[in-house]
Amino acid sequence: MEWLALVLFALVFIALLTGFPVAFTLAGVSLIFALVANLFGVFDMAFLQSIPNRIFGIMRNETLIAVPLFVFMGIMLEQSKIAEGLLQTMDEVMRGVKGGLGLAVILVGALLAASTGIVGATVVTMGLLALPTMLKQGYCPKLASGTICASGTLGQIIPPSIILILLGDVLSSSYQQAQLDQGIFSPETLSVGDLFIGALLPGMMLVVAYMLYVLFKAFRNPELVPDNNGKPVEPGLIGRVIKSLLPPLLLILLVLGSILTGYATPTEAAALGALGSLLLAILNRRLNLQRLQTVMRNTLQVTSMIFLIFIGAAFFSLVFRGLGGDDLISELLNDLPGGVFTAMLIVMVLMFILGFFLDFIEITYVVVPVVAPILLMMGVDPIWLGIMIAINLQTAFLTPPFGFALFYLKGVAPPELKTSDLYKGTIPFIIIQLGMLGVLAIWPEIVTWLPSLVYQD
Repeated sequence: MEWLALVLFALVFIALLTGFPVAFTLAGVSLIFALVANLFGVFDMAFLQSIPNRIFGIMRNETLIAVPLFVFMGIMLEQSKIAEGLLQTMDEVMRGVKGGLGLAVILVGALLAASTGIVGATVVTMGLLALPTMLKQGYCPKLASGTICASGTLGQIIPPSIILILLGDVLSSSYQQAQLDQGIFSPETLSVGDLFIGALLPGMMLVVAYMLYVLFKAFRNPELVPDNNGKPVEPGLIGRVIKSLLPPLLLILLVLGSILTGYATPTEAAALGALGSLLLAILNRRLNLQRLQTVMRNTLQVTSMIFLIFIGAAFFSLVFRGLGGDDLISELLNDLPGGVFTAMLIVMVLMFILGFFLDFIEITYVVVPVVAPILLMMGVDPIWLGIMIAINLQTAFLTPPFGFALFYLKGVAPPELKTSDLYKGTIPFIIIQLGMLGVLAIWPEIVTWLPSLVYQD
C-alpha cells in the first residue's frame, strides 16, 4: 500500500495551495489521513507515539537556536537603515561607470545577503531604495527589476543563510541515517558550517556573473542603461565609504570568520551577529524602545512560524514513513536508468517545480528528508547536495509566474512597473543560475574544495 504515501503527498500539496497555514496543513492533513488509513488497517498509529520525542528534539537542537538569532540580526539591520547608507555610498563609488547603479545594487544585495540571510527583507529593501532611482535615471524597467530580484535572492546562498541553517539540520540527520542504513555505525557528521564554507565560492561566482551580465547589457545595449549616474561626487567620499561599508563588513567578518576559523559554532556566531547588529543600531542612533519592540515582535513572528512548520513536518514525516513512502521513493530512484545522474536530475526538477508554490522551509522539511537519505546512499556528497538544493530553490524564487521574489518586489514597486517587464527581467538571471547549477554538476569540486581545505588534518 506504499502508493498511499503518494496520495498523502498530493493531498498535502493541494491543501497548501488553498493558502491555509502551512504548519497546520502539514499536521492536520497527515493526522486525518493517518486516522482514516488506520481504520482500513494500513497504518499503525504507534508511529505517532514518537511525536513528543520529535518535538523535544526540536527544542533541544542547538543548531536551530541560530535561526531566531540570525532573524533578529537581519531585522535589526533592516530597521537601522544600514542598506540605505550602503546603497547611497556604492552609487557614488560607481558613478562614471556605465551601469554603475546596477552594479552597486548587486554589491549591496550581496552584502545584505551576507548580513541578514533573509531573502524577503533584502528584496523589499532594495525595491524601496533602488528601483525608483533606477527607473528615474533611465534604466530599462526589465533590467532594473531583474537586477534587484536576483541580487535580493542571494540571501538564499550567501552565508549566513537561513536556508543553509535549515538544510544543514535536515541533511545532518539524513547523512547519519544513510550511513547507518549502509552499516556504518561510526557515521561522519555534517554541520551548518560545512554548508556555509561550501557556499562561499558559488555565491561569489553568482555575484560576479550578475555583474558581468549588467556590464554586458550596458555596452551591448547602451540604450537600456543611462550614460551617467546622477550628481557629481561630493568631497569626502572615502570617509563616507569607510563609515557605511566598514561596520557591516566587520560584522560579516565577525560572523563568518569565527565559523571558518573554528572559534565559534554557527549558533555562537549567530549570537555574535545579533549582538553586533544591536551595537550598529546604537552607533547609528537608530535604536529606540519602539524600534526594539518592532524587531523583537517580528523576530518572534518569523521564528514561531518556522518552528511550527518543524512540528507540522514531523507529523507528515512519521505518517509518510509509516505508509512505506521511504521504501517507495527509494525503489523509484534506484530503478531509474542512468543511476545517480538521473535520480539527482529528477529530484532537482521536482524541487524546482515545487519551489513555484511552496516556500523553502516547507520543501526543506517535507521533501528533503524523503529524498536526501536515498541520494546520499547512492554516493552523493552531502555538502554538494545542500548547495545544489539551495541554488535550485533560489532559482525557483525568481521564476515567473509564482516566484516569491517577484511578489516581494511587485508589492513595493512603483505603479509604472509592468508585471510583464518584471517577469521578462528575471529570465536572464534565471539562465545564469541554471548555468551555475550545470557548472557545479560538472565540477562539484567548486563546492567541496574549500571545506576539504579548511577541515583538512
